[in-house]
Amino acid sequence: MVSSSHEAMHRIFQKDTALLVRSLQRLLHVPFPEPVDIMTLDVDLTEIEPVERRCDTLLRVDTDDGNYLFVIESQGKKDESKRGSWPYYLSYLYEKYHCEPVLIVVTQSAATARWAAKPIQFGLPGWSSLTVRPLVLGPDNVPVITDRQEAERDVPLAVFSAITHGRGAGSAAILEALAAALKTIDREAAGMFAQLTRSGLVDPRAKEIWEELMTATKYFFDHPFAVKEREDGRAEGREEGRAEGREEGREEGREEGREEGRAEERAETILNILSWRGIDVPPAVRARVTACPDLEQLKAWSERAVHAADAAELFKGDGA
Repeated sequence: MVSSSHEAMHRIFQKDTALLVRSLQRLLHVPFPEPVDIMTLDVDLTEIEPVERRCDTLLRVDTDDGNYLFVIESQGKKDESKRGSWPYYLSYLYEKYHCEPVLIVVTQSAATARWAAKPIQFGLPGWSSLTVRPLVLGPDNVPVITDRQEAERDVPLAVFSAITHGRGAGSAAILEALAAALKTIDREAAGMFAQLTRSGLVDPRAKEIWEELMTATKYFFDHPFAVKEREDGRAEGREEGRAEGREEGREEGREEGREEGRAEERAETILNILSWRGIDVPPAVRARVTACPDLEQLKAWSERAVHAADAAELFKGDGA
């Protein structure tokens, strides 16, 4: 039951709406500007319709010094609506769990990281009623892990490094170190991390490099995370097949075309890997790679492209 003193303490400001402003100015010495208008609004904050609000990941962390909630938000770009939703998350979670909430923003963009790191402040200039200061993990503070031993010491961090920095000319070295580290851990965990890396890479070129590195690793393709993607692809292929018709001659022609397309795509990937690594590709090497129709041979060359010191090493051991 709400006491009469409770009611009186706030209702006085309904009777004299300017009293609160005068109190701020004279009693608390807050330099609040003179109001132009003051309105009394409905105090009912109940939402008529349920509004779904979800953070990306929520972790409870218990320590000897206290319990915390880690509210993790993955942010791809600036979004001013977060100015309202992030403080809401923290307030709601504190009220629900009575644990200290900590907002952590993760991003692949340096510009987004700088934006997210700015405090969100509500209230008066120089006197905030509520301040939210996110902790931000992004390109400026996530390490670039290109050393195999360093990747092996902390595989999840190596995955995070690959997702954060996996773009541009340096991506091959990061992904190569991670691929080697995955071979040193539990197969199930390796499959999960491999698929997370594949999903997290936004640069198409880096994703191609990763898929080439994982080609010889069966767990990558057998892991449950990858199964749905393959099943969706098969369903689309079956639908296309029904639409195209099933005449044997046409099917043979389509299969030949698909085979040629796969060879061309793999050849292009090999040349791109060399180019991304800063290795010069002579015309003779380019011609030999693009003319090769053998998928197994192209697969071998693509694996060598990740390690080769020069373009000629692609053909090492193949003969003339």
